[in-house]
Amino acid sequence: MNKIITFFKDSYDEVVHQVTWPKYTELQSSSILVLVASLIFAVVIGLIDIAFQKGMEWFYMSIG
Repeated sequence: MNKIITFFKDSYDEVVHQVTWPKYTELQSSSILVLVASLIFAVVIGLIDIAFQKGMEWFYMSIG
């Protein structure tokens, strides 16, 4: 039980005193960067999906 209590005390001390937290503006710019990158990634994957779908439709129409 002592090990668990020591673990939580050390964890709290590290979070409060040793972790460097980002400033609000840094956090905001990082969040915007992640949002934009996610949107770009989603659009690229969507375009690949549409191209694959159209390719499969063309392939099966040309066979049948």
